[in-house]
Amino acid sequence: MSTPDLNLLITLDVLLAEGSVAGAARRLRLSPSAMSRALARLRETTGDPLLVRAGRGLVPTPRALALRERVPQLVQEAEMVLRPAEKLDLERLARTFTLRTSDGFTANFGPALVARVRAEAPGVRLRFLQKLDKDSNPLRQGLIDLETGVIGATTGPEVRVRSLFRDRFIGVVRSAHPLSQGTMTAARYAAGQHVLVSRRGLDTGLMDEALQTLGLTREIVACVSGFSDALSFARASDLVATVPERHTGNLRAGMFSFALPVSLPEITVSMMWHPRMDGDAAHRWLRACVQEACRIDP
Repeated sequence: MSTPDLNLLITLDVLLAEGSVAGAARRLRLSPSAMSRALARLRETTGDPLLVRAGRGLVPTPRALALRERVPQLVQEAEMVLRPAEKLDLERLARTFTLRTSDGFTANFGPALVARVRAEAPGVRLRFLQKLDKDSNPLRQGLIDLETGVIGATTGPEVRVRSLFRDRFIGVVRSAHPLSQGTMTAARYAAGQHVLVSRRGLDTGLMDEALQTLGLTREIVACVSGFSDALSFARASDLVATVPERHTGNLRAGMFSFALPVSLPEITVSMMWHPRMDGDAAHRWLRACVQEACRIDP
């Protein structure tokens, strides 16, 4: 089955509106013979005469009358699709964006992001989902609009990435913890009892590898999947949490934080999105809002 020429929709719309080959030809700036040929093609395509002779004029068939109700709307919708995107009107924008982030990111940067979005686009809602892995399929499938985190080996090669900030790991204990007093050394740090953050449920991390090079090991007594859980444990016990500094600013309020006595590489936290959202004006605005929220120090 051949694909119909959609340009004929415009011709059909004008023909049905004018009810005259000559009148339609004038509106479309065609010769009467060219318009007659277009009508012949329409008749062949639809399998209906559409306009038939009645005296000196033409009258529409029942099929043409039915089409006359639908064709103008189809033409208008097609023109809207092919028209350049209108300027984004934030005050009238009504949309829900789904963001997948870690608990630390949501707690630390979420309030500023929501405040900015509400101030500029009161009809926009942000839905935050917890990030449990680095799988890019939710972005590909359109289940989420934007994601934040550290780029991993499983991040899809087509995913767009923009850096937000660099972060370093620090140690955190409750305010009256013994480690809150005195000089911090690798030995003192390793001698404490620790809570490990691992989304994959691992028993050790980069810190354990760094301590091992110094001939030290630490005792891990709890493993959790998020920074907020680790800090909750540390706040209510003598456990030591090792977390990213900027990522957890609000979560560490009232606790004692210290620079690690062992060198760990910094991490780069980025935002990620699928390339199909590149040209979406509202999505570009959202990305700018996220960047601005991350520029504010916790």
